[in-house]
Amino acid sequence: MSIGELAVQGGAEYSRQLADQLQLPLVDKTTAEHFPYVLRYTEKGLAIAQTGRKAAGPVVVDFAGGGSAHRRQQGGGELIVKAVAGDKKNRPSVLDATAGLGRDSFVLASWGYPVTLCERSPIVAAVLNDGLERARYSDDSELLAIMARMKLETMDAITYMQTLTEATAPDAIVIDPMFPASKKSALVKKEMQAFHHVVGADPDSASLLDQALVTARHRVIVKRPKKAEYLAGIKPNFSVEGKAIRFDIYSLRAYGK
Repeated sequence: MSIGELAVQGGAEYSRQLADQLQLPLVDKTTAEHFPYVLRYTEKGLAIAQTGRKAAGPVVVDFAGGGSAHRRQQGGGELIVKAVAGDKKNRPSVLDATAGLGRDSFVLASWGYPVTLCERSPIVAAVLNDGLERARYSDDSELLAIMARMKLETMDAITYMQTLTEATAPDAIVIDPMFPASKKSALVKKEMQAFHHVVGADPDSASLLDQALVTARHRVIVKRPKKAEYLAGIKPNFSVEGKAIRFDIYSLRAYGK
């Protein structure tokens, strides 16, 4: 992403602080149209928003409402829970090495897993952190307990894993490399368009898997489109499949050992 592709829109002090923090230009409503995407504060929170006449809706992180609330209250996400597995009474620790908007991490934390979220894009991390902070002001005790199990690290996951010791390494590491958005979902398409533009591709996903296999205590889980090839051509021990995606599991040693 070049500085000519994204800006921060808004006149308030927190918009100026964000622009300084991310080293992005600060624009108003008129000059925002010169940028394909802008970061701006909306009534729902900090958003990545496309500009132009046919712009898609803003991308925000909302753990208290929307799809996250529905999954927490009505169920969902069982596939990733099945992939990570572990003791139900003493959930293993998880590193989400490609946190993105934090959806998979939120599901795992909802099921009792302590999760560290790694996001190397400072722009995506800013939107994610905004969602985390807003949720931490909720009066919902259950949501607050979930937030207490989620910790964000704004840095490259490979670098982060290299700082860990045997004592601090996670039990499981989840990797979700960038892949093309499904044409069947306007929401996913909107978010993936923004991600591809702001973040770009994942050229080091094979290196990420290599480091994860060295770092994780018990297993590495890779999220893939159902018909995609194995990441880096490395065959997993087994997979857990859904309708459109699968989780490839690289089992290093059994939990509890």
